[in-house]
Amino acid sequence: MALYTEKVMEHFRRPRNVGCIDNADGVGEVGNAKCGDIMKIYIRVDNDIIADVKFETFGCGSAIASSSMATEMIKGKPLKDALSLTNKAVTEALDGLPAHKLHCSVLAEEAIRAAVKDYYDKHGIAYDHSKFASCTDCAGCCG
Repeated sequence: MALYTEKVMEHFRRPRNVGCIDNADGVGEVGNAKCGDIMKIYIRVDNDIIADVKFETFGCGSAIASSSMATEMIKGKPLKDALSLTNKAVTEALDGLPAHKLHCSVLAEEAIRAAVKDYYDKHGIAYDHSKFASCTDCAGCCG
C-alpha cells in the first residue's frame, strides 16, 4: 500500500490557491519551525463569504496538500462554514493521511480559524472567544 493517496499527491504536486493576498481581510499563521511545518492562510471576505483564499506553507508534502485541500473546501463559503471545517474533513477529502502526518490537517484547520479570528478582530466583529483556541507554541503539532 502506498504511503500517500492519489489525492494527497495531486494536491502536493499541483497545489491550488498558492500565494498571498495583498491587504487580506484576515491572515492566520500557525505552526512550529522546530517541527518544520508553518502554514499561513490569507482570506478576502465579501458579505460574509470567503471570496478568495490563498496559502503559503513551509513543510512536507502532507502539509502542502492539507493547505491546498482546505482552501478549496472553504473558497466561496460563508465564514461560519470555514469555522466548522475540521481536520477530519480535510483528511477525508484527501482520502486519508498517514497517522504520523495527521498534524498537517490540524494545522490547516487552525490556520483557517486564525485567519477568521484575525478578520473578526480587524473589523471589530464580536465572537465567542472559546471557539478560538490559543496556540502560542503549537507544541501539540509535533507528534
